Amino acid sequence: MTKYRVAVDVGGTFTDVFVFNEKTKDTLVAKTSSTPTNPEIGVINGIDKANVSGEEIDIFSHGTTAGTNALIERKLPKTALITTKGFRDVPEIRRGTKLDLWDAYKDVAPPYIKRRDRFEVSERIDYSGNVLMEVDKNEVKELAQKLRKRNVESIAICFMNAYVSGENEIKVKEILKEELPDVYICASSEILPEIFEHERMSTTIINAVLGPKVSNYINTLETKMNTKGYDGDILVLHSGGGVMTSEMVQRYAARIASSGIAAGAIASKHIAELCGFKNAIGLDMGGTSTDISLMYEGNLRVTKDWYIEYGYPIGFPSIEIMTIGAGGGSLAYADEGGSLKSGPQSAGAEPGPACYGLGGVEPTNTDANFLLGRLNNKLLDGQMSLNKEAALKAMQPLCDQFGYNEYDAANAILKVANANMCDALRLISVRKGYDPRDFALVAFGGAGALHSAYLAKEMNIPNVIIPPFPGVAAALGCLLVDVRHDITQTYVADVAEVKVNDIEEKFKDMEKQAIELLEKEGVATENMNLIRHIEMRYVGQWRSLAVSIDRPLHSLTDALASFHKEHKRAFAFSDPEKGVEIYGLRIEAIGTVPKPQLPKEKPHGTLVEALKEYRDVYFEETGGFTSTPIYNRPDIPVSSIISGPAIVEQLDSTVVIPPEFTAKVDEYKNIIISLSKRGEA
Repeated sequence: MTKYRVAVDVGGTFTDVFVFNEKTKDTLVAKTSSTPTNPEIGVINGIDKANVSGEEIDIFSHGTTAGTNALIERKLPKTALITTKGFRDVPEIRRGTKLDLWDAYKDVAPPYIKRRDRFEVSERIDYSGNVLMEVDKNEVKELAQKLRKRNVESIAICFMNAYVSGENEIKVKEILKEELPDVYICASSEILPEIFEHERMSTTIINAVLGPKVSNYINTLETKMNTKGYDGDILVLHSGGGVMTSEMVQRYAARIASSGIAAGAIASKHIAELCGFKNAIGLDMGGTSTDISLMYEGNLRVTKDWYIEYGYPIGFPSIEIMTIGAGGGSLAYADEGGSLKSGPQSAGAEPGPACYGLGGVEPTNTDANFLLGRLNNKLLDGQMSLNKEAALKAMQPLCDQFGYNEYDAANAILKVANANMCDALRLISVRKGYDPRDFALVAFGGAGALHSAYLAKEMNIPNVIIPPFPGVAAALGCLLVDVRHDITQTYVADVAEVKVNDIEEKFKDMEKQAIELLEKEGVATENMNLIRHIEMRYVGQWRSLAVSIDRPLHSLTDALASFHKEHKRAFAFSDPEKGVEIYGLRIEAIGTVPKPQLPKEKPHGTLVEALKEYRDVYFEETGGFTSTPIYNRPDIPVSSIISGPAIVEQLDSTVVIPPEFTAKVDEYKNIIISLSKRGEA
């Protein structure tokens, strides 16, 4: 029987499916509408549309927005917080900051657990882990009765100093398990044993509010996949760029809060490496937003400073991704000062851009691209027709206000949208010490290939890579990840005074825990890879930087040198003479999963055979509309060289090659675009 590897990316509007045939090495893609109320239905529909049976699936991996949407929409189960007496209001106090410092009227979103559902118990552990006050079993049992009457579905436990010792937390959890066996319960010492009360409590609360919902979703999906004949593990992508089995997902539910977004970053890394680039910026531009990631020397940037809603951080390591409100559906308008703006407001899936003819009346980036001839009047292989009269009507108010004709207005809209994305590209590169000239830009998502060449020109990025299936690249990313867990521990000590043997013992204990987690995931010993990281900072600093270290650890000399070098790159400053302290330890536990080897293709056919037609397309560089060749991407042979201006069309995206640019198709059918004056890509 032919075996397939299937990856599914569940988005808010569409569910994308990427299928890899292990025997023939062929790939196929499918796209179906998402079903937000019951996302597992969209997954099954997508697999059915790809015409793959459960028995034929060898590996099934997917990314999902289930956790993200639940937090944003606040469709959460009844959840309670149990904390140390005197700390009931930590979720309300937070850090006392706001996303917009200057808006005194805009409040931070309310806590996920209301104050009436936050309870205190008498207990205390000191800074070194000594139990100063033990848990009162009767007090906890009385609290359990109260929680039962309130029909609580989930409980988060977070005590002071539990990051040093979780003894009291575990006692409370065991008592509650006996009293409330059907309730989801998680403790901070098991979820995130790290210093800083708010961050640890916030992560534990988010884990608790997502736990029942995620568990229900995973269990339902498992049942449906079993019915289809699939009896393997369901692998779910998490924020750190790895996958977890269904059992681990239910334990660490907060880790999938940015599951789908991470898939695109993974795909961009793999595609760039296939093309021979170690440094790459991923640009995932969809209908409502653009997600930007960065890979440097083969590694994606990772952060622990992230959230779905500001004020409620999630402490698990996550691929660093910057999201801005720039997509195909971003609305163009004139602000109160009379300046042209684009986004972050979006037409969304309903009614969508005006040219969709579904009721949209405001101009969007999609309308602008359509009016300029860059988009065909029929999309999705003719399944969707675009309405030019509706797009022209939507553009008219801006024309009247700025004195433009419809086409100059459309061009101005795209220039503003591109400027917004360039600002974001600078934030993730230049502002963090990276030179864009050293990177390639991997553009994907439904709209990424329409704008990418202009972004590269503005940012002096020498090459743009457009993958074979840009609209479903995030689904491909789900097939390219390994099982991964991050084990962390707070460890504060001055480098000049610390004993290396002590750190080595701490790492060994953490590695035992990591191995146990990988074994539960079914990872064989020979496929385990444990990578050590040590967090360091200059004495007196608040923030820290992570550097990797060797196993076993004999000296901190190399780690110190790496810290000074990284600090210099990130902040343009380092001081080898200044004292350094260790802040934390982390184990990156990776269980290698077999990955599909995408096939190389040999040249066959000619570029002329891929030419569909000529169409008038607007380019400012040529002074207006120019007769432009339109190519059908599936028919373009590898090694082809296309000189701009040109348009390349396919099922899931459209590629714009402007004047002065040259594109080359590599052996993996990636299109690599570069400025002609810099030579071939």
